[in-house]
Amino acid sequence: MAKGYWVSAYHTISDPEKLAAYNKLAGPAVQAGGGRLLARGGRVVAHDAGIAERTVLIEFDSFEQAVAAHESEAYQEALVALSDGVERDFRIIEGVD
Repeated sequence: MAKGYWVSAYHTISDPEKLAAYNKLAGPAVQAGGGRLLARGGRVVAHDAGIAERTVLIEFDSFEQAVAAHESEAYQEALVALSDGVERDFRIIEGVD
C-alpha cells in the first residue's frame, strides 16, 4: 500500500501568533492521525519556478489515512486557529508503492 503525504509550502506568514496556535493544535492532531513529521522549515533550495519558502512534509501509512487526518475534528480545530494567519499551498499526495 502506498504511503500518503501532506506537503505544505508557506508563501507568507502574516500572523506568527496564529501559526503558533495552529502548531500547538496541529502537532497532536497529526500524531493522533498517524502522521510522522519528516521535514519542517529547514533549508530549502528551489529550482525552476520554485520559491525557497518554509516547507513541511508529513508521512502517513496510506493516502486514505492522510485524508482522514486532515478531515479529523482535531485538525479542523487547528485550521480554525490558523485561519488567515498564513498563505500556503497544502496538498495531500499519494506516494509510490
